[in-house]
Amino acid sequence: MVFAMKSILRVVAVCLAALSFWDSIANAADKPAGIGKSFKGPIGLQLYSLRAEFTRYGVPATLDKVAAYGIKNVELYTTFNMKPQVIRKELEKRGLEAVSSHFPFNRLRDDVDGVVTEAKELGIKYAGCAWINHKDKFDLDETKEAVRVFNKVGEALAKVGVTFFYHLHGFEFEPHGKGTLADLLIRECKKESVSFEMDVLWIVFPGQDPIALLKKYPDRWKLMHVKDLRKGVETGPLTGKTDVKNDVEIGTGQVDWPAVLKTAKEVGVEQYFLEDESPWAVDQISKSLKYLSTVKF
Repeated sequence: MVFAMKSILRVVAVCLAALSFWDSIANAADKPAGIGKSFKGPIGLQLYSLRAEFTRYGVPATLDKVAAYGIKNVELYTTFNMKPQVIRKELEKRGLEAVSSHFPFNRLRDDVDGVVTEAKELGIKYAGCAWINHKDKFDLDETKEAVRVFNKVGEALAKVGVTFFYHLHGFEFEPHGKGTLADLLIRECKKESVSFEMDVLWIVFPGQDPIALLKKYPDRWKLMHVKDLRKGVETGPLTGKTDVKNDVEIGTGQVDWPAVLKTAKEVGVEQYFLEDESPWAVDQISKSLKYLSTVKF
């Protein structure tokens, strides 16, 4: 009898522990992830962070993982070979919303109508580009072509209520005149229809100051990729490329996050996305969200 009672108690304890675990997951999902007394977000996730998981486990299981972080907003980098309406429904099933998406430069150049249609079907608020096709060294002609493309697609998207943006990737900081080609790009893109997304790692890696850039163009930055660069990594290269292992959890790298987030809030950044390209992003994402919920500025 005693043995049977102990067995029953052990079973009850296991069941209670399981219930407690799933309750904590549900409660976490109900709370805005990464939000604290200072940082108010909104913070989402660039789904490229989990590209390996999407390949290995598939879209439904990986989106379940995104929802378990407590994430509500996401930024797409692909529709995973699904029709826009289908991926939108998969997101909605899990309480997720695609508020932004990246599109390839060539498609923006050659298929403006298709981009506008897809943006409407996805229901996104922002549509942008994260890489300008270029030769080894970004040059003036490529900058002018990008300005032409961005102004054209930006105007088309604005007509349907979608904000177009370009995500600087570091190679745009080639010297030009008294500034850089990035300065020329920002100035020549029409303010009323082209905004910018600051990926903080891709500002710091080429040796630029994210706070100075936010202040220099205070009305152009609408989105931000919250991404940190490993301490000790040499800055200055204009390649737009670094080892993905140099992506570290927020607050442990080179970025002065209290100052950056404070300035971003002051200049009116509207949407933040955590992005982690490292092989261990699955574990780092939750730690980065915790940092954002406790950071003070």
